[in-house]
Amino acid sequence: STMGKKEEGAPVKYGPANVGDDTHVFGVAHIYASFNDTFVHITDLSGRETIAKVTGGMKVKADRDESSPYAAMLAAQDVAVMCKNRGINALHIKLRAVGGNKTKTAGPGAQSALRALARAGMRLGRIEDVTPTPTDSTRRKGGRRGRRL
Repeated sequence: STMGKKEEGAPVKYGPANVGDDTHVFGVAHIYASFNDTFVHITDLSGRETIAKVTGGMKVKADRDESSPYAAMLAAQDVAVMCKNRGINALHIKLRAVGGNKTKTAGPGAQSALRALARAGMRLGRIEDVTPTPTDSTRRKGGRRGRRL
């Protein structure tokens, strides 16, 4: 059968067939930035198929650096390379903080991940904040008198 064997010589090309280099092929970048880690996760437009996923913790060794802007930048650069290999050259951004009854502020890696994607030559489409916002939530941690510093 010809299934497993690819033609020799021609580099294997992923992504949609018969599109030129000037056509924007969009994916969705789900950037999840908590204060402990940053995920840069690229899917197709439906969000069902993962194209690339790299986290800050995969790039640095010290646990405290997982959420750092530097780790996010390295993760985003890796992801951009994987996208280019798979024929995706434009991204819509979905930015997310922890949300729910926890913090709705994006972590330190959010800005630098986005910036690194742009610097790596990905075209950016729409940018959207998809942090989950409760309309009425379960009780927040910290007890009746709050977190005392």
